[in-house]
Amino acid sequence: MSKKTLSDSMIKATKPSSKDLRLFDGNGLYLLIKPNNSRGWRIDYTINKKRKTLSLGTYPLITLAEARNSAFDVKKMVSNGIDPSDIRKSQKIDEDIKQKNHDRISQGLSELDSFKFVTEEWFSKRMQNMTEGYKSRVYSQLNRDVFPYIGNKNISEITSKELLAIIQKIESRGAIESSHRILNTCAQIFRYGIVTDRLEIDFTVPLKGALTPVKGGHFAAVTDVKKFRELLRAIETFSGSKVVSAALKIAPHVFVRPGELRTAKWVDIDFDPTFRTLILKFDIF
Repeated sequence: MSKKTLSDSMIKATKPSSKDLRLFDGNGLYLLIKPNNSRGWRIDYTINKKRKTLSLGTYPLITLAEARNSAFDVKKMVSNGIDPSDIRKSQKIDEDIKQKNHDRISQGLSELDSFKFVTEEWFSKRMQNMTEGYKSRVYSQLNRDVFPYIGNKNISEITSKELLAIIQKIESRGAIESSHRILNTCAQIFRYGIVTDRLEIDFTVPLKGALTPVKGGHFAAVTDVKKFRELLRAIETFSGSKVVSAALKIAPHVFVRPGELRTAKWVDIDFDPTFRTLILKFDIF
C-alpha cells in the first residue's frame, strides 16, 4: 500500500477510535492518535541495525510543517551516524543540571561539578581521618585563596594559567610555603575529579616547576643542657594519653622522626636487653 502525504484537513477530519491510529506522512513520520484524542508526532528510524522511535511533540502545538522539518533533521543526523535519541538524552541531562544548579544557587550552594562542589565532596570523603585543626586550616586556605577565583567554575574548564595566577597572588604576599601547600591540595582535588570522571587532566602538573622554591632551614632545637633537662622533666610529667606519653619518652633515646615513631611496628624494634628494659619501664608492652 502506498503511503499518503498528510494534510491539516485530513488530520482534523480523522476521529479517534478504540485503538491507536497512525496517520503516516512518509519517511518514517506519522501522527499517533490515542483513543482519548491526544495527538503526537512520531518518527521511526533505524541506526546501528536497531529500530527506534522518537517523539517530535504534540499536534496542533507542533504543526505539520514543523514536524516535517524535525523529521528531516532526524534523518540527517541518522545519515551522519548520529543517534537522535542520544542527543535528546544529553539535552535532557543538561536541562536537569541547569535546573539543579539554579536551585542550588538560590539556596546559597555551589553549582554541580564546580571546583568548590568537587572540593567539598573530596573534603568529606578524603579528610575524615585528619585532625580538626588540619582540616580547618586546609579549608580556610582554599576559601581564602582559591574559591573566590575558580570556586564557581566547572572543574573541567579550569586552566593551568588560572591556577598559576592564583599561586602568584599567594607568592606576592611572601607566603611561599603556603603556595606550595595550596598547589598540592589542588592537585589532590583534581586527581579526585579524574577518578570520579569529572575531568581527564590534572591541571596542576605543568606548574610543578613554576613555583618559587622553598628555602630550606633548620627546625628549632633545644641545645642548652639546662633547657634540655627541663624538657625531659616536662615529658616525664606529661598528663596526656598513655600512647603519646610513651612516644615522648622513647623519642629522646631513638632519634627518629615523629612520623617514623608513630608508624613503627614491633618488627622494627631491636629488642636488645637495654632497650627492652627501657620500654618495659614505660609500661607500653
